[in-house]
Amino acid sequence: MNIAIIPARGGSTRIKNKNFKYFFGKPIISYSITTALNSNLFSEVIVSTDNEKLIYVSKKAGAKVFFKRPNYLSKNNIPVIDVVSHAIKELKKNNFEPTNVCCIFPVSPLLTKEMLIKGLRY
Repeated sequence: MNIAIIPARGGSTRIKNKNFKYFFGKPIISYSITTALNSNLFSEVIVSTDNEKLIYVSKKAGAKVFFKRPNYLSKNNIPVIDVVSHAIKELKKNNFEPTNVCCIFPVSPLLTKEMLIKGLRY
């Protein structure tokens, strides 16, 4: 089972609320979600977030949000691997057993299906 995890916290410091700012008419996170969904490579596209508005925007774009990320994993200095590891543990609690996990950053409007396919091969 291939799973895409998009780590998107609400507390952006350099660009306030960047993950759901509008970019060409859509919240920027929706581009990453749509690309992952349309690639047909993933059984699930999951967003890990601590922010209610991001939960709403992510679900509206078609992603799943099975859990809310704890505050201690939503600080500036937390490595993304810690966030992804937490997400995998939460998914396993919900009977998901991913064989491959792809971390897709929420602000990736130029990401393509071809890039994801290439990444999955390696």
